[in-house]
Amino acid sequence: MTVVAGADFGTLSVRVTLMETGTGETLGTAVAEYPLKRSKAEPLAAKQSHDDHMSALCSAMSQAIAAAGIEGSDIAAFAADTTGSSVVMVDADLTPLDDYYLWCDHTAHVEAEEITRMAHEEGLEAIRWCGGVYSHEWGYAKLLHFLRHNPGKRDRVATALEHCDMLVATLTGARIDDLSRSVCAMGHKWMWGEAWGGLPDQDFLSRVDPLFDGINAKLGGRYGTSNQIAGHLTEEWAAKLGLRPGIPIPFGAFDSHWDAIACGCGPGDLVNVVGTSTCMISIAPSGIEPVPGICGAVPGSVVPGYIGVEAGQSGTGDIFDAIATRAGSDVAALSAGFDNREPGSTGLLRMVWDNGDRTILVRSDLGGITLGWDLHHTAADELHAAIEGMAMHVRLIIERMKEHGVVVNRVMNGGGIPQKNSALNQIYADVLGTEVHVPQHSPTGVGACIFASLAAGLFENYEAAQARLAPPHRVYAPRAEATDAYDRLYALFRSVYFAFGEGEKLDLGIVLPALRGFRQGG
Repeated sequence: MTVVAGADFGTLSVRVTLMETGTGETLGTAVAEYPLKRSKAEPLAAKQSHDDHMSALCSAMSQAIAAAGIEGSDIAAFAADTTGSSVVMVDADLTPLDDYYLWCDHTAHVEAEEITRMAHEEGLEAIRWCGGVYSHEWGYAKLLHFLRHNPGKRDRVATALEHCDMLVATLTGARIDDLSRSVCAMGHKWMWGEAWGGLPDQDFLSRVDPLFDGINAKLGGRYGTSNQIAGHLTEEWAAKLGLRPGIPIPFGAFDSHWDAIACGCGPGDLVNVVGTSTCMISIAPSGIEPVPGICGAVPGSVVPGYIGVEAGQSGTGDIFDAIATRAGSDVAALSAGFDNREPGSTGLLRMVWDNGDRTILVRSDLGGITLGWDLHHTAADELHAAIEGMAMHVRLIIERMKEHGVVVNRVMNGGGIPQKNSALNQIYADVLGTEVHVPQHSPTGVGACIFASLAAGLFENYEAAQARLAPPHRVYAPRAEATDAYDRLYALFRSVYFAFGEGEKLDLGIVLPALRGFRQGG
Protein backbone atom coordinates (compact mmCIF):
# COMPACT_ATOMS: atom_id res chain seq x y z
CA MET A 1 0.00 0.00 0.00
CA THR A 2 1.40 3.39 -1.04
CA VAL A 3 -0.39 6.44 0.36
CA VAL A 4 -0.04 10.07 -0.71
CA ALA A 5 -1.42 13.23 0.88
CA GLY A 6 -2.86 16.26 -0.85
CA ALA A 7 -4.06 19.56 0.60
CA ASP A 8 -6.41 22.04 -1.04
CA PHE A 9 -6.41 25.51 0.50
CA GLY A 10 -9.68 27.28 -0.28
CA THR A 11 -11.01 30.66 0.75
CA LEU A 12 -12.27 29.55 4.17
CA SER A 13 -10.69 26.17 4.89
CA VAL A 14 -8.09 23.58 3.97
CA ARG A 15 -9.04 20.02 3.03
CA VAL A 16 -6.52 17.22 3.41
CA THR A 17 -7.09 14.07 1.34
CA LEU A 18 -5.24 10.76 1.72
CA MET A 19 -5.36 8.34 -1.21
CA GLU A 20 -4.08 4.81 -1.74
CA THR A 21 -2.46 4.92 -5.16
CA GLY A 22 -2.76 1.23 -5.93
CA THR A 23 -6.55 1.15 -5.81
CA GLY A 24 -7.41 4.85 -6.16
CA GLU A 25 -9.31 4.68 -2.86
CA THR A 26 -9.70 7.73 -0.66
CA LEU A 27 -8.66 6.57 2.79
CA GLY A 28 -9.46 9.69 4.75
CA THR A 29 -10.30 13.38 4.48
CA ALA A 30 -10.55 16.22 6.94
CA VAL A 31 -11.29 19.93 6.82
CA ALA A 32 -10.02 22.70 9.09
CA GLU A 33 -11.23 26.27 8.86
CA TYR A 34 -9.42 29.60 9.19
CA PRO A 35 -10.83 33.13 9.44
CA LEU A 36 -11.27 35.51 6.53
CA LYS A 37 -10.63 39.04 7.73
CA ARG A 38 -13.08 41.56 6.27
CA SER A 39 -14.42 44.85 7.60
CA LYS A 40 -17.18 47.30 6.73
CA ALA A 41 -14.63 50.09 7.06
CA GLU A 42 -12.59 48.60 4.18
CA PRO A 43 -15.08 46.57 2.12
CA LEU A 44 -12.63 45.78 -0.71
CA ALA A 45 -10.10 44.17 1.64
CA ALA A 46 -9.81 40.44 2.34
CA LYS A 47 -6.93 39.26 4.50
CA GLN A 48 -5.69 35.99 5.94
CA SER A 49 -2.90 34.90 8.26
CA HIS A 50 -0.06 32.56 7.31
CA ASP A 51 -0.04 31.18 10.86
CA ASP A 52 -3.75 30.41 10.62
CA HIS A 53 -3.14 28.53 7.35
CA MET A 54 -0.38 26.41 8.84
CA SER A 55 -2.28 25.65 12.06
CA ALA A 56 -5.26 24.54 10.03
CA LEU A 57 -3.07 22.31 7.85
CA CYS A 58 -1.65 20.57 10.93
CA SER A 59 -5.15 20.04 12.34
CA ALA A 60 -6.61 18.71 9.10
CA MET A 61 -3.64 16.39 8.50
CA SER A 62 -3.94 14.92 11.99
CA GLN A 63 -7.67 14.33 11.55
CA ALA A 64 -7.25 12.81 8.08
CA ILE A 65 -4.58 10.39 9.29
CA ALA A 66 -6.80 9.34 12.19
CA ALA A 67 -9.78 8.89 9.86
CA ALA A 68 -7.69 6.73 7.51
CA GLY A 69 -6.44 4.54 10.33
CA ILE A 70 -2.84 4.70 9.14
CA GLU A 71 0.48 5.96 10.43
CA GLY A 72 1.69 9.30 9.15
CA SER A 73 4.99 7.62 8.31
CA ASP A 74 3.13 5.58 5.66
CA ILE A 75 2.62 8.70 3.51
CA ALA A 76 5.07 8.76 0.60
CA ALA A 77 4.66 12.35 -0.65
CA PHE A 78 2.72 15.55 -0.03
CA ALA A 79 1.45 18.23 -2.43
CA ALA A 80 -0.74 21.28 -1.98
CA ASP A 81 -2.66 23.78 -4.06
CA THR A 82 -3.96 27.15 -2.89
CA THR A 83 -6.04 30.12 -3.91
CA GLY A 84 -4.42 32.76 -6.07
CA SER A 85 -3.48 35.44 -6.45
CA SER A 86 -3.10 35.39 -2.67
CA VAL A 87 0.06 37.32 -1.91
CA VAL A 88 2.18 37.83 1.19
CA MET A 89 5.18 40.14 1.59
CA VAL A 90 8.03 38.67 3.65
CA ASP A 91 11.40 39.70 5.08
CA ALA A 92 14.77 38.07 4.46
CA ASP A 93 13.91 35.23 6.85
CA LEU A 94 10.61 34.61 4.99
CA THR A 95 8.66 35.94 7.95
CA PRO A 96 5.40 37.60 6.83
CA LEU A 97 5.36 41.38 7.20
CA ASP A 98 1.57 41.37 7.27
CA ASP A 99 -1.39 39.18 6.34
CA TYR A 100 -2.00 37.80 2.87
CA TYR A 101 -3.83 39.89 0.34
CA LEU A 102 -6.31 37.14 -0.46
CA TRP A 103 -7.43 36.51 -4.06
CA CYS A 104 -10.71 38.33 -3.38
CA ASP A 105 -8.98 41.42 -1.99
CA HIS A 106 -9.75 44.19 -4.48
CA THR A 107 -8.02 47.10 -2.74
CA ALA A 108 -5.35 47.28 -5.49
CA HIS A 109 -7.73 48.35 -8.26
CA VAL A 110 -6.03 51.73 -8.75
CA GLU A 111 -2.62 50.07 -9.06
CA ALA A 112 -3.98 47.53 -11.54
CA GLU A 113 -5.43 50.30 -13.70
CA GLU A 114 -2.07 52.08 -13.75
CA ILE A 115 -0.22 48.91 -14.77
CA THR A 116 -2.78 48.20 -17.50
CA ARG A 117 -2.68 51.74 -18.88
CA MET A 118 1.09 51.91 -19.13
CA ALA A 119 1.32 48.39 -20.55
CA HIS A 120 -0.91 49.43 -23.44
CA GLU A 121 0.86 52.75 -23.92
CA GLU A 122 4.19 50.95 -24.26
CA GLY A 123 2.96 47.90 -26.15
CA LEU A 124 4.00 45.42 -23.47
CA GLU A 125 3.70 41.91 -24.94
CA ALA A 126 2.77 40.36 -21.59
CA ILE A 127 -0.48 42.35 -21.34
CA ARG A 128 -1.84 40.62 -24.45
CA TRP A 129 -1.41 37.22 -22.80
CA CYS A 130 -3.38 38.16 -19.70
CA GLY A 131 -6.42 39.23 -21.69
CA GLY A 132 -5.48 42.86 -22.21
CA VAL A 133 -6.20 43.90 -18.61
CA TYR A 134 -3.99 43.50 -15.56
CA SER A 135 -6.36 42.55 -12.76
CA HIS A 136 -6.80 44.09 -9.32
CA GLU A 137 -6.66 40.49 -8.03
CA TRP A 138 -3.05 39.92 -9.18
CA GLY A 139 0.42 40.05 -7.72
CA TYR A 140 2.17 43.20 -8.93
CA ALA A 141 -0.92 45.31 -8.19
CA LYS A 142 -1.11 43.99 -4.63
CA LEU A 143 2.60 44.37 -4.07
CA LEU A 144 2.48 48.00 -5.22
CA HIS A 145 -0.53 48.66 -3.00
CA PHE A 146 1.43 47.27 -0.04
CA LEU A 147 4.48 49.41 -0.81
CA ARG A 148 2.36 52.54 -1.10
CA HIS A 149 0.36 51.97 2.08
CA ASN A 150 3.06 50.54 4.36
CA PRO A 151 5.99 52.98 4.15
CA GLY A 152 7.40 51.76 7.46
CA LYS A 153 7.79 48.22 6.11
CA ARG A 154 9.12 48.96 2.61
CA ASP A 155 12.79 48.49 3.50
CA ARG A 156 12.04 45.07 5.01
CA VAL A 157 10.35 43.63 1.91
CA ALA A 158 12.75 40.91 0.73
CA THR A 159 10.25 39.35 -1.65
CA ALA A 160 6.58 38.67 -2.28
CA LEU A 161 5.21 35.14 -2.46
CA GLU A 162 2.07 33.51 -3.75
CA HIS A 163 0.42 31.31 -1.13
CA CYS A 164 1.34 28.10 -2.98
CA ASP A 165 5.01 29.15 -3.05
CA MET A 166 5.06 30.38 0.55
CA LEU A 167 3.61 27.05 1.66
CA VAL A 168 6.28 25.05 -0.18
CA ALA A 169 9.02 27.33 1.14
CA THR A 170 7.79 26.87 4.69
CA LEU A 171 7.51 23.08 4.51
CA THR A 172 10.85 22.57 2.75
CA GLY A 173 12.83 25.09 4.80
CA ALA A 174 13.75 27.14 1.74
CA ARG A 175 15.94 30.21 2.02
CA ILE A 176 15.44 33.59 0.39
CA ASP A 177 18.11 32.75 -2.21
CA ASP A 178 16.65 29.32 -3.06
CA LEU A 179 12.92 29.77 -3.54
CA SER A 180 10.70 27.59 -5.71
CA ARG A 181 8.14 29.55 -7.69
CA SER A 182 5.22 28.03 -9.51
CA VAL A 183 4.96 28.73 -13.24
CA CYS A 184 1.20 28.47 -12.72
CA ALA A 185 1.17 31.31 -10.20
CA MET A 186 3.81 33.54 -11.75
CA GLY A 187 2.56 33.06 -15.30
CA HIS A 188 -1.08 33.82 -14.63
CA LYS A 189 -0.72 36.55 -12.00
CA TRP A 190 2.73 38.13 -12.45
CA MET A 191 3.08 38.33 -16.27
CA TRP A 192 5.94 35.83 -16.28
CA GLY A 193 6.57 34.14 -19.63
CA GLU A 194 9.47 32.33 -21.22
CA ALA A 195 8.61 33.94 -24.58
CA TRP A 196 9.70 37.38 -23.33
CA GLY A 197 12.44 36.25 -20.99
CA GLY A 198 10.53 35.85 -17.76
CA LEU A 199 9.08 38.74 -15.78
CA PRO A 200 8.12 42.02 -17.48
CA ASP A 201 11.00 44.43 -17.95
CA GLN A 202 12.22 46.14 -14.80
CA ASP A 203 12.36 49.52 -16.54
CA PHE A 204 8.66 49.21 -17.39
CA LEU A 205 7.77 48.46 -13.76
CA SER A 206 9.86 51.37 -12.48
CA ARG A 207 8.02 53.69 -14.86
CA VAL A 208 4.74 52.51 -13.38
CA ASP A 209 6.06 53.60 -9.97
CA PRO A 210 9.62 54.14 -8.69
CA LEU A 211 8.64 52.08 -5.65
CA PHE A 212 9.09 49.11 -7.98
CA ASP A 213 12.79 49.91 -8.48
CA GLY A 214 14.76 46.65 -8.20
CA ILE A 215 11.65 44.56 -7.54
CA ASN A 216 12.31 41.87 -10.13
CA ALA A 217 15.63 41.03 -8.51
CA LYS A 218 13.58 40.16 -5.44
CA LEU A 219 11.31 37.82 -7.39
CA GLY A 220 13.97 35.34 -8.38
CA GLY A 221 14.12 31.64 -7.73
CA ARG A 222 13.64 28.31 -9.48
CA TYR A 223 10.54 28.54 -11.67
CA GLY A 224 8.96 25.13 -12.16
CA THR A 225 5.90 23.11 -13.13
CA SER A 226 3.77 20.81 -11.01
CA ASN A 227 5.50 17.62 -12.16
CA GLN A 228 8.81 18.82 -10.69
CA ILE A 229 10.01 18.37 -7.12
CA ALA A 230 10.52 21.64 -5.24
CA GLY A 231 12.08 20.18 -2.10
CA HIS A 232 11.61 17.78 0.77
CA LEU A 233 9.75 18.00 4.07
CA THR A 234 11.86 19.30 6.97
CA GLU A 235 12.13 17.52 10.30
CA GLU A 236 10.42 20.46 12.02
CA TRP A 237 7.32 20.34 9.84
CA ALA A 238 7.31 16.56 9.65
CA ALA A 239 6.94 16.54 13.43
CA LYS A 240 4.15 19.13 13.33
CA LEU A 241 2.25 17.32 10.59
CA GLY A 242 2.88 13.80 11.84
CA LEU A 243 4.64 12.78 8.63
CA ARG A 244 8.01 11.27 7.74
CA PRO A 245 10.88 13.75 7.21
CA GLY A 246 12.33 13.98 3.74
CA ILE A 247 9.26 13.05 1.68
CA PRO A 248 9.13 14.88 -1.68
CA ILE A 249 7.02 18.00 -2.22
CA PRO A 250 6.37 19.21 -5.78
CA PHE A 251 6.00 22.80 -6.93
CA GLY A 252 2.58 24.05 -5.91
CA ALA A 253 -0.16 25.53 -8.06
CA PHE A 254 -3.59 27.10 -7.85
CA ASP A 255 -6.54 25.09 -6.63
CA SER A 256 -8.57 25.47 -9.82
CA HIS A 257 -5.75 24.15 -12.02
CA TRP A 258 -5.28 21.00 -9.96
CA ASP A 259 -9.04 20.58 -9.52
CA ALA A 260 -9.27 20.51 -13.31
CA ILE A 261 -6.75 17.66 -13.43
CA ALA A 262 -8.73 15.88 -10.69
CA CYS A 263 -11.81 16.08 -12.91
CA GLY A 264 -9.98 14.24 -15.69
CA CYS A 265 -9.31 17.34 -17.79
CA GLY A 266 -7.25 16.85 -20.93
CA PRO A 267 -6.63 18.75 -24.18
CA GLY A 268 -9.90 20.14 -25.57
CA ASP A 269 -11.68 20.03 -22.21
CA LEU A 270 -12.91 22.98 -20.15
CA VAL A 271 -13.55 22.68 -16.42
CA ASN A 272 -15.70 25.10 -14.43
CA VAL A 273 -14.32 24.85 -10.90
CA VAL A 274 -17.42 26.14 -9.14
CA GLY A 275 -16.91 27.22 -5.54
CA THR A 276 -16.78 30.54 -3.71
CA SER A 277 -15.82 31.90 -7.12
CA THR A 278 -15.48 30.06 -10.43
CA CYS A 279 -12.23 29.41 -12.25
CA MET A 280 -12.51 28.06 -15.77
CA ILE A 281 -9.53 26.01 -16.88
CA SER A 282 -8.77 24.71 -20.36
CA ILE A 283 -5.75 22.85 -21.73
CA ALA A 284 -4.83 24.14 -25.19
CA PRO A 285 -2.06 23.25 -27.63
CA SER A 286 0.78 25.66 -28.31
CA GLY A 287 0.16 28.16 -31.07
CA ILE A 288 -3.08 29.70 -29.82
CA GLU A 289 -3.46 33.46 -29.85
CA PRO A 290 -4.11 35.65 -26.78
CA VAL A 291 -7.79 35.86 -25.86
CA PRO A 292 -9.04 39.39 -25.02
CA GLY A 293 -10.62 39.61 -21.59
CA ILE A 294 -9.39 36.18 -20.50
CA CYS A 295 -7.28 35.94 -17.34
CA GLY A 296 -4.32 34.35 -19.04
CA ALA A 297 -2.73 31.73 -21.27
CA VAL A 298 0.46 30.23 -19.82
CA PRO A 299 2.60 27.34 -21.14
CA GLY A 300 2.92 24.61 -18.52
CA SER A 301 0.58 26.21 -15.99
CA VAL A 302 -1.67 23.15 -15.76
CA VAL A 303 0.46 20.40 -17.30
CA PRO A 304 3.76 20.52 -19.21
CA GLY A 305 3.59 20.61 -22.98
CA TYR A 306 0.31 22.53 -23.19
CA ILE A 307 -0.95 26.05 -22.59
CA GLY A 308 -3.19 26.49 -19.57
CA VAL A 309 -5.99 28.95 -20.28
CA GLU A 310 -7.75 30.50 -17.28
CA ALA A 311 -10.94 32.52 -17.06
CA GLY A 312 -13.59 32.84 -14.38
CA GLN A 313 -16.12 34.62 -12.22
CA SER A 314 -15.21 36.67 -9.15
CA GLY A 315 -18.19 35.45 -7.17
CA THR A 316 -20.34 32.32 -7.46
CA GLY A 317 -21.01 30.49 -4.21
CA ASP A 318 -20.51 33.81 -2.42
CA ILE A 319 -23.39 35.29 -4.41
CA PHE A 320 -25.65 32.29 -3.81
CA ASP A 321 -24.90 32.45 -0.08
CA ALA A 322 -25.52 36.20 0.04
CA ILE A 323 -28.97 35.76 -1.53
CA ALA A 324 -29.84 33.04 0.98
CA THR A 325 -28.46 34.99 3.94
CA ARG A 326 -30.52 38.06 3.11
CA ALA A 327 -33.58 35.80 3.13
CA GLY A 328 -32.67 34.17 6.44
CA SER A 329 -32.35 30.83 4.67
CA ASP A 330 -29.72 28.65 3.01
CA VAL A 331 -28.94 27.68 -0.56
CA ALA A 332 -30.13 24.09 -0.19
CA ALA A 333 -33.55 25.16 1.11
CA LEU A 334 -34.01 27.85 -1.55
CA SER A 335 -32.98 25.40 -4.30
CA ALA A 336 -35.73 22.91 -3.48
CA GLY A 337 -37.88 22.35 -6.56
CA PHE A 338 -35.47 23.95 -9.03
CA ASP A 339 -35.43 20.75 -11.10
CA ASN A 340 -39.04 21.51 -12.10
CA ARG A 341 -38.59 25.15 -13.11
CA GLU A 342 -38.73 26.23 -16.73
CA PRO A 343 -36.03 28.39 -18.34
CA GLY A 344 -36.42 32.06 -17.44
CA SER A 345 -39.71 31.31 -15.70
CA THR A 346 -38.93 33.72 -12.86
CA GLY A 347 -38.95 36.63 -15.31
CA LEU A 348 -35.74 37.85 -13.68
CA LEU A 349 -32.43 38.52 -15.39
CA ARG A 350 -29.41 38.48 -13.07
CA MET A 351 -26.04 40.09 -13.84
CA VAL A 352 -23.67 38.25 -11.50
CA TRP A 353 -21.31 41.14 -10.80
CA ASP A 354 -21.75 41.28 -7.02
CA ASN A 355 -17.98 40.89 -6.62
CA GLY A 356 -17.08 42.55 -9.90
CA ASP A 357 -16.35 40.92 -13.27
CA ARG A 358 -13.23 38.78 -13.63
CA THR A 359 -13.88 37.80 -17.27
CA ILE A 360 -14.51 39.29 -19.90
CA LEU A 361 -14.75 42.89 -18.72
CA VAL A 362 -12.23 42.61 -15.85
CA ARG A 363 -13.88 45.34 -13.82
CA SER A 364 -14.00 45.54 -10.04
CA ASP A 365 -16.30 48.59 -10.11
CA LEU A 366 -19.42 46.75 -11.29
CA GLY A 367 -22.26 45.60 -9.05
CA GLY A 368 -24.90 42.92 -9.25
CA ILE A 369 -28.11 43.70 -11.15
CA THR A 370 -31.48 41.98 -11.01
CA LEU A 371 -34.03 43.11 -13.59
CA GLY A 372 -37.71 42.22 -13.80
CA TRP A 373 -38.90 42.27 -10.17
CA ASP A 374 -42.61 42.18 -9.36
CA LEU A 375 -44.53 42.02 -6.08
CA HIS A 376 -44.60 38.23 -5.96
CA HIS A 377 -40.93 37.38 -6.44
CA THR A 378 -39.06 35.48 -3.74
CA ALA A 379 -35.44 34.88 -2.75
CA ALA A 380 -35.72 31.46 -4.42
CA ASP A 381 -36.61 33.22 -7.67
CA GLU A 382 -33.53 35.42 -7.39
CA LEU A 383 -31.31 32.40 -6.66
CA HIS A 384 -32.66 30.55 -9.71
CA ALA A 385 -32.02 33.63 -11.87
CA ALA A 386 -28.50 33.92 -10.42
CA ILE A 387 -27.72 30.32 -11.39
CA GLU A 388 -29.02 31.05 -14.89
CA GLY A 389 -26.90 34.22 -14.95
CA MET A 390 -23.80 32.27 -13.97
CA ALA A 391 -24.42 29.73 -16.72
CA MET A 392 -25.01 32.42 -19.34
CA HIS A 393 -21.84 34.22 -18.30
CA VAL A 394 -19.96 30.92 -18.72
CA ARG A 395 -21.46 30.59 -22.22
CA LEU A 396 -20.27 34.10 -23.06
CA ILE A 397 -16.75 33.27 -21.90
CA ILE A 398 -16.63 29.98 -23.82
CA GLU A 399 -17.76 31.77 -26.99
CA ARG A 400 -14.97 34.33 -26.55
CA MET A 401 -12.41 31.56 -26.08
CA LYS A 402 -13.59 29.69 -29.18
CA GLU A 403 -13.47 32.87 -31.26
CA HIS A 404 -9.73 33.03 -30.57
CA GLY A 405 -8.80 29.43 -31.25
CA VAL A 406 -9.33 27.64 -27.94
CA VAL A 407 -10.95 24.27 -28.64
CA VAL A 408 -13.70 23.25 -26.20
CA ASN A 409 -15.02 19.76 -26.97
CA ARG A 410 -16.16 18.79 -23.48
CA VAL A 411 -17.37 20.78 -20.47
CA MET A 412 -17.00 19.63 -16.87
CA ASN A 413 -18.29 21.11 -13.62
CA GLY A 414 -15.78 20.64 -10.83
CA GLY A 415 -15.43 22.20 -7.40
CA GLY A 416 -17.69 21.68 -4.42
CA ILE A 417 -20.99 23.25 -5.50
CA PRO A 418 -21.88 20.93 -8.44
CA GLN A 419 -21.73 17.99 -6.02
CA LYS A 420 -24.59 19.50 -4.03
CA ASN A 421 -26.82 21.08 -6.67
CA SER A 422 -28.02 18.91 -9.55
CA ALA A 423 -30.31 21.69 -10.80
CA LEU A 424 -27.27 23.91 -11.37
CA ASN A 425 -25.62 21.25 -13.54
CA GLN A 426 -28.78 20.78 -15.61
CA ILE A 427 -29.17 24.52 -16.11
CA TYR A 428 -25.54 24.74 -17.28
CA ALA A 429 -26.13 21.91 -19.78
CA ASP A 430 -29.31 23.57 -21.10
CA VAL A 431 -27.76 27.04 -21.34
CA LEU A 432 -24.54 25.81 -22.96
CA GLY A 433 -26.35 23.39 -25.24
CA THR A 434 -23.82 20.63 -24.51
CA GLU A 435 -23.28 17.75 -22.13
CA VAL A 436 -21.88 18.70 -18.74
CA HIS A 437 -19.72 16.08 -17.02
CA VAL A 438 -19.68 16.13 -13.21
CA PRO A 439 -17.40 13.97 -11.01
CA GLN A 440 -19.46 11.44 -9.05
CA HIS A 441 -17.68 12.43 -5.85
CA SER A 442 -15.78 15.53 -4.83
CA PRO A 443 -12.54 16.06 -6.78
CA THR A 444 -11.27 18.57 -4.20
CA GLY A 445 -7.84 17.46 -3.04
CA VAL A 446 -7.58 14.70 -5.64
CA GLY A 447 -5.49 16.90 -7.93
CA ALA A 448 -2.99 17.44 -5.12
CA CYS A 449 -2.82 13.66 -4.61
CA ILE A 450 -2.21 13.17 -8.34
CA PHE A 451 0.81 15.49 -8.25
CA ALA A 452 2.01 14.02 -4.95
CA SER A 453 1.95 10.58 -6.59
CA LEU A 454 4.04 11.93 -9.49
CA ALA A 455 6.54 13.39 -7.01
CA ALA A 456 6.79 9.93 -5.39
CA GLY A 457 7.50 8.37 -8.79
CA LEU A 458 4.40 6.16 -8.69
CA PHE A 459 3.11 6.99 -12.18
CA GLU A 460 4.83 7.72 -15.46
CA ASN A 461 2.74 10.81 -16.23
CA TYR A 462 -0.30 12.76 -15.09
CA GLU A 463 -2.62 10.88 -17.47
CA ALA A 464 -1.77 7.56 -15.81
CA ALA A 465 -2.34 9.07 -12.38
CA GLN A 466 -5.67 10.53 -13.53
CA ALA A 467 -6.80 7.13 -14.81
CA ARG A 468 -6.23 5.64 -11.36
CA LEU A 469 -7.22 8.45 -9.00
CA ALA A 470 -9.73 10.78 -10.74
CA PRO A 471 -13.42 10.01 -10.03
CA PRO A 472 -15.83 8.82 -12.76
CA HIS A 473 -18.41 11.23 -14.18
CA ARG A 474 -22.14 11.70 -14.17
CA VAL A 475 -23.37 13.29 -17.40
CA TYR A 476 -26.09 15.95 -17.69
CA ALA A 477 -27.46 16.17 -21.25
CA PRO A 478 -29.08 19.35 -22.61
CA ARG A 479 -32.86 19.25 -23.11
CA ALA A 480 -33.89 20.52 -26.55
CA GLU A 481 -36.94 22.45 -25.35
CA ALA A 482 -34.94 24.15 -22.61
CA THR A 483 -32.03 24.94 -24.92
CA ASP A 484 -34.31 26.79 -27.34
CA ALA A 485 -35.71 28.97 -24.54
CA TYR A 486 -32.26 29.67 -23.14
CA ASP A 487 -31.01 30.75 -26.55
CA ARG A 488 -33.58 33.55 -26.45
CA LEU A 489 -32.82 34.47 -22.84
CA TYR A 490 -29.08 34.40 -23.53
CA ALA A 491 -29.44 36.87 -26.39
CA LEU A 492 -31.05 39.28 -23.93
CA PHE A 493 -28.42 38.58 -21.26
CA ARG A 494 -25.59 39.23 -23.70
CA SER A 495 -27.06 42.58 -24.75
CA VAL A 496 -27.56 43.73 -21.16
CA TYR A 497 -24.09 42.49 -20.16
CA PHE A 498 -22.31 44.64 -22.74
CA ALA A 499 -24.71 47.58 -22.37
CA PHE A 500 -24.05 47.98 -18.65
CA GLY A 501 -20.47 46.64 -18.76
CA GLU A 502 -19.08 48.40 -21.83
CA GLY A 503 -21.68 50.97 -22.81
CA GLU A 504 -22.89 49.22 -25.96
CA LYS A 505 -26.14 50.55 -27.37
CA LEU A 506 -29.31 48.76 -26.29
CA ASP A 507 -32.98 49.67 -26.48
CA LEU A 508 -33.71 49.31 -22.77
CA GLY A 509 -37.41 49.53 -23.53
CA ILE A 510 -37.45 45.94 -24.78
CA VAL A 511 -35.81 44.35 -21.73
CA LEU A 512 -38.55 44.30 -19.09
CA PRO A 513 -41.37 43.33 -21.49
CA ALA A 514 -39.24 40.46 -22.75
CA LEU A 515 -38.64 39.25 -19.19
CA ARG A 516 -42.34 39.56 -18.42
CA GLY A 517 -42.97 37.32 -21.43
CA PHE A 518 -40.78 34.62 -19.89
CA ARG A 519 -42.57 35.10 -16.57
CA GLN A 520 -45.90 34.49 -18.27
CA GLY A 521 -44.70 31.38 -20.04
CA GLY A 522 -43.92 32.97 -23.38
